[in-house]
Amino acid sequence: MNKRKVLIVDDEAGFTKVVKLTLEASKKYEVREQSNPLMALQTARQFQPDVILLDVVMPQIDGGDVFSMLQSDPALKHIPVVFVTATVRKNEVPEHGGVIGGSFFVAKPVSAQGLMNCIEDRLKH
Repeated sequence: MNKRKVLIVDDEAGFTKVVKLTLEASKKYEVREQSNPLMALQTARQFQPDVILLDVVMPQIDGGDVFSMLQSDPALKHIPVVFVTATVRKNEVPEHGGVIGGSFFVAKPVSAQGLMNCIEDRLKH
């Protein structure tokens, strides 16, 4: 079985480490972490992920700007992005179907199963 590639872009190293270990433990995913949002495009170009988990609030540049840069890059614009953020409450996400402003969101904290379900859903589209 081919593992799906997941890139996590989040400045919280503790969060990315837990997500990486959790996803890799399922044996379904190969995961790469990037804690510097300014390096996100370079990492995405090198890794060629199947899906990107992207934090919204980060120093230097926010997730919305990183998303815009990904969408502007012909080699990366096809990669589905899921925003993972504490700026949206869990109860807000379901009422919007997980989509806010045309983008998919998961509210922190998120369960391992919830995150995997979201990844699998995005990979289907």
